[in-house]
Amino acid sequence: MAGAKITIFLPNGNAQSLRIAELSNWTGKAVAAPRTDLAALQEREELSQAGVYFLVGTDPDTGKPSAYIGEGEDVGKRLRQHRDKEFWVQVILFVSKDENLTKAHIRYLEGRLIEEASSVGRYVLVNDQTSGAKLPEADREDMEVFLERIRQLLPLLGCDLLVPVVQVAKGKDCHELVCTIKGLVAHGQRTAQGFVVLKGSEASALLRPSAQVRAAWIISLRDKLLKTQILIEEGERLRFAQDYEFSSPSAAAAIIHGGHANGLTAWRTSEGKTLKALEAAV
Repeated sequence: MAGAKITIFLPNGNAQSLRIAELSNWTGKAVAAPRTDLAALQEREELSQAGVYFLVGTDPDTGKPSAYIGEGEDVGKRLRQHRDKEFWVQVILFVSKDENLTKAHIRYLEGRLIEEASSVGRYVLVNDQTSGAKLPEADREDMEVFLERIRQLLPLLGCDLLVPVVQVAKGKDCHELVCTIKGLVAHGQRTAQGFVVLKGSEASALLRPSAQVRAAWIISLRDKLLKTQILIEEGERLRFAQDYEFSSPSAAAAIIHGGHANGLTAWRTSEGKTLKALEAAV
């Protein structure tokens, strides 16, 4: 991905309030605000334009991040129709500065965004039906560029909806690591936000006695992973049904071991070098 110059303007001087983000040499614009600033947001001229938007919050049933992806020829009008959706606490919208986004364009963008967010799987999507809008080839290319800019700006505005849980490792300092216990094998790697255990990895079905006495968080997290079927029971072992990102290597290793574990030494390369040794060498 090429380098990019990004400008973020804070109209109120508050990074937790209204934010306007733009990229150099791009005709689009991003506007983000907490739900508490919705009234002030509605007064901005961008809200009368066509665009796509994200309503972001937490799913009340699972506690997982949740999002609604929508489009509208008048984004402000569409947002007013979502006041009854209780889950969302932040809105992020994208419009064009030259006002050249048509209904077909934004429906195409909405469909592509829903497909991609579903594939990434970080968020529970309130709506998962794509519009299936068709565009001429030249217009599709323009919208794919627009989509790439959305991917760049969303994380800066506090939303990792489109960030893959597992990203292709690059460079000599990137490694896929292994964690083993009693013949069970798990694979994982460092990520920007913690540590991801890869789909198909194995974990102990048994909890250590010490975990049941002094590590309630391990039991709670494991129960959550079993309930959401991220972990699947297979006899005397558990298996990861999908990639899952933990907050740290030790949290990942603890679930695999069924008790406290030092992730910096539990995770190793295929040659036996620990994660601690790898990071010390960087």
